[in-house]
Amino acid sequence: MDLSELLVVTDIFLIATGTSSRHVKGVVAEVERVLKEDLGRRPLRREGVEHGKWVLLDYGDIVFHMFDHETREYYSLELLWADAPRIEYEPATIEA
Repeated sequence: MDLSELLVVTDIFLIATGTSSRHVKGVVAEVERVLKEDLGRRPLRREGVEHGKWVLLDYGDIVFHMFDHETREYYSLELLWADAPRIEYEPATIEA
């Protein structure tokens, strides 16, 4: 979600859902690894990693929210920020 016109603290909320707490933790670990190795970025703040229900990685301009299914439905961040434009996910293609 593009929040750049609605908030001064961040530009993008990236929201994802995992299938279990183990999946949530694994995806979060991979996001942190790739951003650190490829871009030299570390989160300014990280919360919820130990529980694996709702993990927040705050990189300043981008805030990554990783939920398990039940927690995402309960909090419905998309409804809270319903007037924010959506940025559709487009998977990268791998050229042979």
